[in-house]
Amino acid sequence: MAEENFTVLTEFILLGLTDRAEMKIMFFVLFLMIYAITFVGNLGMIFLIYVTPKLHTPMYFFLSCLSFVDTCYSSAIAPKMLINFLVVKGTISFSACMVQLLCFGVFVTTEGFLLSVMAYDRYMAIVNPLLYTVAMSQRKCVVLVTGSWICGTLNSLIHTISLGKLLFCGPNVVSHFFCDIHSLLKLSCSDTSMNELLLLTFSGVIAIATFLIVIISYMFLLVAILRICSAAGRQKAFSTCASHLTAVTMFYGTLSFSYIQPTSQYSVEKEKTVAVFYTLVIPMLNPLIYSLRNKEVKDAVKRAIKIKHLPC
Repeated sequence: MAEENFTVLTEFILLGLTDRAEMKIMFFVLFLMIYAITFVGNLGMIFLIYVTPKLHTPMYFFLSCLSFVDTCYSSAIAPKMLINFLVVKGTISFSACMVQLLCFGVFVTTEGFLLSVMAYDRYMAIVNPLLYTVAMSQRKCVVLVTGSWICGTLNSLIHTISLGKLLFCGPNVVSHFFCDIHSLLKLSCSDTSMNELLLLTFSGVIAIATFLIVIISYMFLLVAILRICSAAGRQKAFSTCASHLTAVTMFYGTLSFSYIQPTSQYSVEKEKTVAVFYTLVIPMLNPLIYSLRNKEVKDAVKRAIKIKHLPC
């Protein structure tokens, strides 16, 4: 009977953020604006870095990769979410749900690794400035980014494949606005203890390992910055790290709340609120944080605007 029920299950129903029609329209407009800013802001950052020779450094190469990942993982969630605001019942097929889960897992894990790589890059730039160009060669930068993508893909594949092996006998109502793994595990009629263990172990190890890299890098950075004699030099060093620290704090703060916890302590309403931040708001804020707090990016934007307004 379990096998028969499993075979007839072809879709899930996503409850979304609200079931009130007037709120759906308001949320649609709000999140459409957020997604548009995310898309334009991150792709604009990538284009700006590409066309500005002064920004062709490891730091901005990693930033362009971060912007690409932000665009991807926001795009894995936002379009379906927006469509569901306009329909009576938001449905998603079983296969599409697995694809969304896989893509989101790849992008969000890759972002965590990229943030730790960017912390290591700042460490090398400030602590060993004379060896920076050698230590962070183009080949090494590509290897670090590729490694981040490989780790993100493997982590997501493990959870998606293990989830795909479970039986779903009904109900098929997902109490979320996307295919969140915690919500899906609650719907399974199979034993999910191994899935929960995999989720807690892999998410915990990856989060702790990448966050430790960030913390250790910045501990050495702080010592190095305090040794700088001039106040202007210290201020410049702090300014190059401030944007990254802000992004790291927001990213790890929200994700730690969601994924490094047992399923028994999972709260749907709290998770929805936090999920809005790490799936939609943070990808929108990242290009703003890095541009508003970074003099080189602001100068590049000003030059681009001046060139655009030059008479033909």
